[in-house]
Amino acid sequence: MRALEAAYLIGVEGATEIWLIRHGDCYEDMVDESDPGLSKLGEQQAGLLAARVLPLRPAAVYASPARRAMETAQLIDGKVITDMRLLEIPLEIGDGSEFRFTEKPEDVTSRMSAVIDEIVAAHPGELVVVVGHAGAIVNYLAHVMRLEAGMLRILPFYTSVSVVRALGDRRMVGALGDVSHLE
Repeated sequence: MRALEAAYLIGVEGATEIWLIRHGDCYEDMVDESDPGLSKLGEQQAGLLAARVLPLRPAAVYASPARRAMETAQLIDGKVITDMRLLEIPLEIGDGSEFRFTEKPEDVTSRMSAVIDEIVAAHPGELVVVVGHAGAIVNYLAHVMRLEAGMLRILPFYTSVSVVRALGDRRMVGALGDVSHLE
């Protein structure tokens, strides 16, 4: 059994654990803003997330520069490192529920992989929190799982935690969309 765990980088010395976290809710009481902050519900969600994460003492907290991601991350650590590559996939919203992503999946994978690779190199064997957005996170997780873009059909809930373990060039998904802190 230990060999199986090691194959998935569980308990392997030197493996970095990346917690990919979607920002808290920003839409419940939103006014029409291009860069909304957290709603009251989002603040509650982010507070529960921080209570879960703080005892683990992450080595660093990274975030998209979007206000909702920054506000979520700052509850975990006041010294958030921002990176533009963690921004959400740009999209166009049409009538009703129609939307279309305007960035190619391979470009999202490229930018997300680059920033995660840099984080892993900077924090070998440590726990690092990365606060970002649903579309970019799902696209990266699909890449790690070697799924074709669009084949991972999940929408991470607000403040959900998806875990990627990394060692060298190896990447393994350890959790998808965990929201146990909200229960």
